[in-house]
Amino acid sequence: MRSMLLAAAIAAGLTQTVFAATVPVQAPLIARSALFGNPSQVYGTLSPDGKWLAWIAPRDGVMNIWIAPRDQPTHGKPVTAESKQPIRFYSWAPDSSAVLFSNDKDGDENYQLYKASVDGNAAVQLTSFAKTRVRTFPPSHHIKDRILIGLNNRDARWYDIYSLELKTGKLKKLFENTGDYANFILDDALVLRIAARQRKDGGADYYRMHDGKVDAKPFASVDHVDTRGTMPSGFSADGKTLYWLDSRGRDTAALFAQDTATGKTQLLAENPKADIGDVLVDPATGKVQAYAVEYLKTEWTALDPAIAPDLAFLEGKLKGNVQVTSRTQADDVWTVDVDPVSSPSSTYLYDRKAKSLTLLFVNRPELAKATLSPMYPEVIRSRDGLEQVSYLTLPPGSDTRRAGHPDRPLPMVLFVHGGPWDRDDYGYNRYHQWLANRGYAVLSVNFRGSTGFGKKYMSAGDLEWGAKMQDDLTDAVHWAIDAGVTTKDRVAIMGESYGGYATLAGLTFTPDVYACGVEVAGPTNLNTLLKAIPPYWEAIRRDLYQRVGDPETAEGRQLLHDRSPLNKADAIARPLLIGQGANDPRVTHVEADEIVAAMAAKKISVTYAVFPDEGHGFARPENNIAFNAVAEQFLGKCLGGRAEPIGDALKASTITVPHGAAFAPGLSEALAAPK
Repeated sequence: MRSMLLAAAIAAGLTQTVFAATVPVQAPLIARSALFGNPSQVYGTLSPDGKWLAWIAPRDGVMNIWIAPRDQPTHGKPVTAESKQPIRFYSWAPDSSAVLFSNDKDGDENYQLYKASVDGNAAVQLTSFAKTRVRTFPPSHHIKDRILIGLNNRDARWYDIYSLELKTGKLKKLFENTGDYANFILDDALVLRIAARQRKDGGADYYRMHDGKVDAKPFASVDHVDTRGTMPSGFSADGKTLYWLDSRGRDTAALFAQDTATGKTQLLAENPKADIGDVLVDPATGKVQAYAVEYLKTEWTALDPAIAPDLAFLEGKLKGNVQVTSRTQADDVWTVDVDPVSSPSSTYLYDRKAKSLTLLFVNRPELAKATLSPMYPEVIRSRDGLEQVSYLTLPPGSDTRRAGHPDRPLPMVLFVHGGPWDRDDYGYNRYHQWLANRGYAVLSVNFRGSTGFGKKYMSAGDLEWGAKMQDDLTDAVHWAIDAGVTTKDRVAIMGESYGGYATLAGLTFTPDVYACGVEVAGPTNLNTLLKAIPPYWEAIRRDLYQRVGDPETAEGRQLLHDRSPLNKADAIARPLLIGQGANDPRVTHVEADEIVAAMAAKKISVTYAVFPDEGHGFARPENNIAFNAVAEQFLGKCLGGRAEPIGDALKASTITVPHGAAFAPGLSEALAAPK
């Protein structure tokens, strides 16, 4: 009877923190700003000549690029001056004189390319085309004055290839892409060697290129089932070897080397449980020296004896996930990141000859004294026997008798990854840490369709949005209940992009499984989602139709209709919080508008937060903090966990709440407060 009354109360949006007494957390609350605000420093890399260090850090509250002499790492100065849109990635110019970065406007995904010199002069915009995306190709190790880029300014669907002189900004067209080619592979001489084109059946063909022209017939073909696991990954510096990740004739993607003269291939590495993922490449020769595989955790294996002692040294000295992030041209010094999972990540300078490590920075030093939680890998079986690699995080102090097993059941948040052709990883996860600190068990599941576990597992998700993919999540909830992690009626579902869709599907298709949901940028209508595919996704259109549903057939349109949460909105019985970027080019705000209207018409509790300066997800930390301030009040009301008061978290953001502010405690008051 208590469960029935509780479910009714949740559906009406009336519950208070009824479970607060059951949350065993002893650790102090971690401020949202420490988890979701700007890190102090991140993404440290060396220039190719080894003279400079670069990283991303706040400048006047916005993430910008900083540079320092390698021998004076504490003497960094900002070389960019972005005042609104944070810089999230950069690369070094091959001559080490500058860094290159891309940025868009308010999340519109029309990325332009910029150059910032090490001398600190104002950044220069290298491309300035309206409604255009720039893509960059890997630089040459011996051609220092130019790079190749792709521009879709002529035809928004396809990239033409240009040579860009970095000193002058001069562009020279090398290839006009009138053949609908989706991708290109170039060698270290910046010569286009391979063009890829998607077939109408969702497969892909690879063509050799000679003197800027594409051969009439492909030299390699890949069926649709293999397209996500099979692709050329690059040439050796001398152009004589082409490396492939290849799942043809096998399940998991293996690493191969192909002799470009004879076509003969050699198997270099394989793993029966997971695809070959990252590789380390010699900066001088382009030779693959080591590879990584991630099943439960990431494991590196050396192929080249010259690098084996380095990897062994790093793994012996650094406790956690180790990642080499840059190497000088001379290969004498590296930057290395280490993720200890339950403490903030750090970046080190590694001198190969001296076998010495120098700490450069900790990316979030404010978390160094916080009580963070470990992450526990779990393998959860689906109802039809698939093994789902999953990750569980528990509140500090909740598993005193047996690590990874709570002393008593806890409220739980099922946190669903996006993509869906992506995967959850073992490592520091700010959402896991935040929610665990608030008193929740947090479970993330690599449901069928997730990548990295072979083509059979990924293809098992084809045409299963809202069906077997959703069943996998339901099965994980049942596992957690049976394992004593949580109890029925105390599980929330949360996610972004596909994770947002899964949240909506969970509340519509399985309305009794979840007590409430929190979603960002989740599609509600799959037919309109596929109609709104951005033009620069044209190359993967057929792949999407094969995996989600084909809107060009009556059968496909019906499937998409049936799997769309919008068409089942009247089944929602539990509260929902929606976050949306007004400029999202992938999942347009119309998707969210429609389901909010449908729920409001049925008088179902829904809170709708819109950010006018965001796209697909939230790039600005001020907006992320604001939304999460609302989310933890919402979850606290639903499940009874702890919550940091909203306070002034909304003031620096652009949040608007066109509907349902009253359903999140303190939100109406925070919105009314003067900024």
